[in-house]
Amino acid sequence: ETAFAKGLGRARVIVDDGPEWTFYRKRRCPRCGLDFADPDPRLFRYNSPLGACSTCEGYGSVVDLDHAKIVPDPSKSIREGAIAPWNTPGHAENLTGLIAAAPRLGLPLDLPFSELAPAQVALIHKGSPRHGLIGLRKFFRRLETKSYKMPVRVFLSRFRGYHPCPDCRGKRLRPEALAVRVGGLDIAGLSNLTVREVRAFLAEVESRESGNPAARRVLEQVRGRLDALDRIGLDYLTLDRPARTLSSGEARRLALATALGSGLVNTLYVLDEPSVGLHPRDVGRLIATMVGLRDAGNSVVVVEHDEAILKASDWLVDIGPGAGESGGRVLYQGPPEGGGAIPESATGAFLSGRKRAGVPERRRTPKGSIILTGASGNNLREIDVSFPTGVLCVVTGVSGSGKSTLVEDTLFPALAKAILNETLPALPFRAISGTEGLADVVLVDQSPIGRTSRSNPVTYLKAFDEIRKTFAATHEARTRNFGAGKFSFNVEGGRCGVCEGAGELTVDMQFLADVRMRCPECQGTRYRPEVLEVKYGGKNIAEVLDLTVREAFGFFRNKPKVQARLRPLMDVGLDYLRLGQSASTLSGGEAQRLKLAGFLASSPAAMTRAARGPKTLFLLDEPTTGLHPLDVAKLLETLTRLLDLGHSLILVEHSPDVLLAADWIVDLGPEAGEQGGKVVAEGTPEEVARSGTHTGQALMELLGHMSRLRKDNGSSGTGAPRVTPG
Repeated sequence: ETAFAKGLGRARVIVDDGPEWTFYRKRRCPRCGLDFADPDPRLFRYNSPLGACSTCEGYGSVVDLDHAKIVPDPSKSIREGAIAPWNTPGHAENLTGLIAAAPRLGLPLDLPFSELAPAQVALIHKGSPRHGLIGLRKFFRRLETKSYKMPVRVFLSRFRGYHPCPDCRGKRLRPEALAVRVGGLDIAGLSNLTVREVRAFLAEVESRESGNPAARRVLEQVRGRLDALDRIGLDYLTLDRPARTLSSGEARRLALATALGSGLVNTLYVLDEPSVGLHPRDVGRLIATMVGLRDAGNSVVVVEHDEAILKASDWLVDIGPGAGESGGRVLYQGPPEGGGAIPESATGAFLSGRKRAGVPERRRTPKGSIILTGASGNNLREIDVSFPTGVLCVVTGVSGSGKSTLVEDTLFPALAKAILNETLPALPFRAISGTEGLADVVLVDQSPIGRTSRSNPVTYLKAFDEIRKTFAATHEARTRNFGAGKFSFNVEGGRCGVCEGAGELTVDMQFLADVRMRCPECQGTRYRPEVLEVKYGGKNIAEVLDLTVREAFGFFRNKPKVQARLRPLMDVGLDYLRLGQSASTLSGGEAQRLKLAGFLASSPAAMTRAARGPKTLFLLDEPTTGLHPLDVAKLLETLTRLLDLGHSLILVEHSPDVLLAADWIVDLGPEAGEQGGKVVAEGTPEEVARSGTHTGQALMELLGHMSRLRKDNGSSGTGAPRVTPG
């Protein structure tokens, strides 16, 4: 103790003719002399300034030049313009200087850039002032000195990308945090493990620390939360998986696992469609989880359409009979067995088997195939996949098997590059072929179509243009010299001058969330009083915007152009939306169907021209999200219209009705995470049903159920399906 006091926290023990030992009161490395702070929970959080890497500030990546964006097409030579930033007129002199200096530097000008030697590529980046070659790095450094100009910032952003942090190598934490290890792993290495692997790792730690009560208490809490993730079927996720990369079904189950890990009792849980994004195999796990919540003394209220969950419920409340103004009544409440006896209930019709989408009479014959080879992003295992064109192709598999990685993160960017010559971030693959005959590729995902109250269904589908023309053609409007622009709430003239056509005012609460209140001038109508005096069919423009799509379709029965714009909304099951409803209030499934309706909102002549012209490939991400089986049938009719025009469809989907209606199925698996990423079956639904995979088992049960229903009804139904050879 005296030695520590006199030695400022350091003491050395010297033994005659023996070894020496040096001891430190602080956490110091005896080899390099570095001092480490005492462990603090904030030290291990990359969101805390105390623990975040000082270089990347806890993001794990830094913004730097992206070679793939600088040379988007390596098959081009230098003379052909392989270096994209020097192809612009403002910077063409740099390419001229490179071409002039190339002979002296030994740079081949007509060789594809991908075949240049690494030293030659490095020379282009570094430059050679002695030979008058500026080099890419010096070129971009000069531009960065002018980054106060907006055009320069936009230009620089085109050729930058995210790269792992050179200091923390993507681990996000400072060296002091990474120096602390448990069982040989730092916290970044532990976070890189899957839930399944972490549970096994902590079991070993717990056995070693069995005599440590403090460690035992902490490990019990961690194990409880990990067990909840395992019960909900998310044991394949790594702990450091970014939340933005989770599918909608995974995000919902993660929220459910949070509730499970809390261990609450006597609690009311309200779940909004927890089966979204779940494979039929995983729905069984979800049901077991909800039953466990109930058995623990909680109450569980679920808003759901999935047939398995409806039948597993203790009490069923059926609201209908239709949507919007046609619904709002309780048709039935009681045990699910009695729900099928209500004649006007669409839910009861599907539960009892009276109504079903059914199996089509014929499967469509593919017109070609898009072949993607060597897909290896995330958990994909260097797979080769063939996607037939001209048919309804469905990519399915258990949750976490790699469907979104394959379709959205690999196939779509590859098609955008091959068809549209657009460079998008893409996960690794070797090659893509079979895109001949396709003029466009469209990804219809569940991202919102608008984030403000000014965006609504009628403006998105251009139906508002025809409605405004209708009002401008009235006698009252012509008398007042009101044009179509007078009836727009997005431009000055007819809109309210106080709220500027928003219908509401936003009050800034500084440190609190903004408060929205109805405009005191127009009372939420968005228009000036003189504009509201103009009426068509007894309604002013604000009252028309308050109609549902179905009501508006009947109201404009003498206006075929307006009806042509509104009909696609009815075809995709969105007839209950109000014309002026803010797009920001739409769910992900509604936004996706609205986008799909946008492609169908054309005149018959335009549809005919589209059928004769170049074809489009549509990629859809779970379009049945939030849909009742009756609406799924309507959606399939809409998809059939696109196929009849000669277009192609690839869906990421789990819905049993969509699987039965598919012409071709690509089944990924066999399990999730590292145990998935393979094509385990492909072919028609009948062929996949015989494969024995999780999807095949679900299809076998569905096809057997359909066969029993046809026998019970005493008819052949839609006829025997024709199997297309694979």
